[in-house]
Amino acid sequence: MAKNLVIVESPTKAKTIKKFLGRNYEVIASEGHVRDLPKSSMGIDKDNDFEPHYITIRGKGELVSALRKAVKKSDFVYLATDPDREGEAISYHLSVTLKLDEKKYKRITFNEITQRAVKESLKNARAIDMKLVDAQQARRVVDRLVGYEISPLLWDKIGKRGLSAGRVQSVTLKMISDREAEIDRFIPEEYWTIDVLLTVPGQAKPVAFRYQGEIKSAAEAAEIVKSIKASDCVVSEVKNSKRTKKGPVPFTTSTLQQTAAGKINFPTSKTMRIAQQLYEGVEIKGQGTVGLITYLRTDSTRISAEADAAAREYIEENYGKEFLAEEGKTAEKKQNIQDAHEAIRPTDVTRTPASLKGIVSNDQYKLYKLIYERFLASRMQPAIYDTFAVTVTAGDARLRASTSSLAFPGFLNVYNTEEEAGDTNVFNFSGIEKGDKLSLKDAESKQHFTEPPAHYTEASLVRAMEENGIGRPSTYAPTISTLLNRRYVTKEQKNLYITELGSAVNTIMITAFPEIVNIEFTANMESLLDSIGDGIVDWKVVVRNFYPDLEAEIRDAENSLSKVKIADEKTDEICEKCGANMVIKYGSYGKFLACPNFPECRNTMPYFEKIGVKCPECGKDLVKKTSKKGRTYYGCSGFPDCEYMSWARPVDKKCPKCQKLLIIKGKKLVCSDPACGYKEQIENS
Repeated sequence: MAKNLVIVESPTKAKTIKKFLGRNYEVIASEGHVRDLPKSSMGIDKDNDFEPHYITIRGKGELVSALRKAVKKSDFVYLATDPDREGEAISYHLSVTLKLDEKKYKRITFNEITQRAVKESLKNARAIDMKLVDAQQARRVVDRLVGYEISPLLWDKIGKRGLSAGRVQSVTLKMISDREAEIDRFIPEEYWTIDVLLTVPGQAKPVAFRYQGEIKSAAEAAEIVKSIKASDCVVSEVKNSKRTKKGPVPFTTSTLQQTAAGKINFPTSKTMRIAQQLYEGVEIKGQGTVGLITYLRTDSTRISAEADAAAREYIEENYGKEFLAEEGKTAEKKQNIQDAHEAIRPTDVTRTPASLKGIVSNDQYKLYKLIYERFLASRMQPAIYDTFAVTVTAGDARLRASTSSLAFPGFLNVYNTEEEAGDTNVFNFSGIEKGDKLSLKDAESKQHFTEPPAHYTEASLVRAMEENGIGRPSTYAPTISTLLNRRYVTKEQKNLYITELGSAVNTIMITAFPEIVNIEFTANMESLLDSIGDGIVDWKVVVRNFYPDLEAEIRDAENSLSKVKIADEKTDEICEKCGANMVIKYGSYGKFLACPNFPECRNTMPYFEKIGVKCPECGKDLVKKTSKKGRTYYGCSGFPDCEYMSWARPVDKKCPKCQKLLIIKGKKLVCSDPACGYKEQIENS
C-alpha cells in the first residue's frame, strides 16, 4: 500500500493525529518554522524590490534532514500545520525546504484535532494558498524593516543594547503611556449621594432609597436632607417588570484571554500556553492523547452546525427543553473579522469538566471548564429576573429603590458568576401601592470623588487592542510579553505601568516615528494585510508604499534626536565589598543586583522583590522567591538565619483574633495559622 506522510507543527499534535490514521500514514512534527529570515542581518534586499532572503533556522539541520528522508520514503505528503496565515506560511516554507513535487503534496487544515475532522481534511486536501502566505510574508517583512531599522537607533540614543521597536508593540506601548498620562492629569471632582432609610411594610429592616439627582457640595446635600426630613415620603410610582440577561457568545481568542485573566487569574501568555495544550492533545487514560478544544487563535464566534446540534441535544437531555436557546448564538460580525475558524469550544460536549478532574492538570482543568461552560451557556435560554422598582416623592426630592430576583436561571445554570447571580439583598415590595406613606428612619449624605481611569491590566489592554484593530488574535499575548520582557512595562497587582525605559523609548517613537505609533495607521496596516490575504492587494505594493517614509524618518531621527541617559535603579542593599548602594541589572535569567563601581568592583547578588511585609519571626523584609520547580513563594530576606516561608502571599495586616499575619487566599484574607480559622473578604475584590 502507498505510504503517506503527514507533517504537523508539534510533537504532541503528531501523537494525537497518529492514532486517528492507520499504518498507512506516518506523522512527523516540524517543530514550528524550519525556514525564516536570518537573525544576524536584515534578510531583506531593499534594492531588489524587498525580496526576502530565507535561511534554514539554526539548529534545525538534523530535523530537516530527517524530514527529507521521510519524504523520500513516502508516496504523498500532507502539510497539516495550523489553520491560519502563520500555518500556511510554515507549510509553504516546508514545501520549498523539502523540495516537494507539486504533484505529490497537498495542504490540509482542521479546526479541531478529532478523528472526524482529520479524516475530513484529507478528503478536502488543497494547494497552498499563496495569498495567505503573502499576507504573512508582508507582515514579517514590514515588522522586520521596522525592528531592524529603528532598534539600532534606540541603542544609540538611549545607550542600551537589546532595545526593540516592533510595529505593534510600539503603538501598544503608547496606549499604556497615554493612559498613565490621562491618570496623571486627572483632577477628582466632588459629588454627594443621599440614602434615605424608609420603613417598608413586611420588611424587618428599613430599606435604603437613593436620592435621584446630582449633588455637587456639602451645603447642597445638607439642604436636600433637611427638606426630605421635613416632608412626607409618598410612593409616587410602583413598577413591576421582567428583565432578561442573555447568555454569552462563545470565546474568541481575545475574550478568552480577558475572561481567564478575570476569573482564574491567568496572564495572557499562560492562557495561550494552556489553550495550546488543550488543542494539541492531552493524555487521557484509556483514550490516548485527545484534543479537547478547537483552534485557539480566532476572532470568530461562529459554531459549526454539527457542534451546535450536539450541544442542543446535550442541553435538552441534561437540563430540559425549556433551557434550550431558540437558535445558535453569535455576535454581530465586525469589520475585518477573519471568519475562517470557529469560536473556541470543546471538541466533544459530552466530555464534561467533571470527567477530566484529576486526569488533566489543575490549570488545564480550570481553562477547559471556562471554555466548556461558556460554550454550553451560549446555546441556552436567557436568565429572567423579576424586577421591582419603587419611586418615593419627598417634597421636591425623588427617591428610588429597586430589587430583582431570579425567576428563571437559563444559562446561569451552567455559566454563573457572583455578579450574574442576582441581588443578594432582595426586598419584598409586593405590599407597596402608589399613594402609600412610608415613615422616615434616617437620611444620610455621603461625600465621594470621581475616580481616574483605571490602569491597563493585561485583560483590558487586550480588549483595547482588539477594539482599536491593533494586531490580531495571535499577536496579543506575544506583544504584552515583549513589553514586559524588554522592561518597557512592569506589572504590579495586575496593573501595567510604563517604566522609565519604556517612557524614553515611547518619547523617541512619538517624536521621530509618529505614524508607527498612530493607532489609525496601525489598524489600517492590519486591514491592508487582510486585503493581501483576500487577494485584493499585492504584498510588495504595501511594502513599497510603507518603506520610503520610514527611511526618511530614520535619517531625520539620526541627526535630530538627542541622547537619553537612563540611570540604573538604586536599591538600599549595600555592597559588602565596597559599601556602594547596589543597582538593579538585567541578565538572561531576569533581575540581579550589581555593584555600580564595576569594573573596579564586580560584586553581584541575587535580587528579591520586597513585598512590603516584615517577617513575623525576625522582623526583616519578606521577599518574593521562586523554588527550583518554578513555584512562587515568600520567604525571609534573612535566610538562611531565618527560615520563615509561605506559599501564599502575606499582607501587612495581622489577624484580629490571634495577631498572626494574614495571607491571600483567592478573594479572601485568611489567618496564616489554619487552627485560627479567621477570614475576611478583600476590599474591592
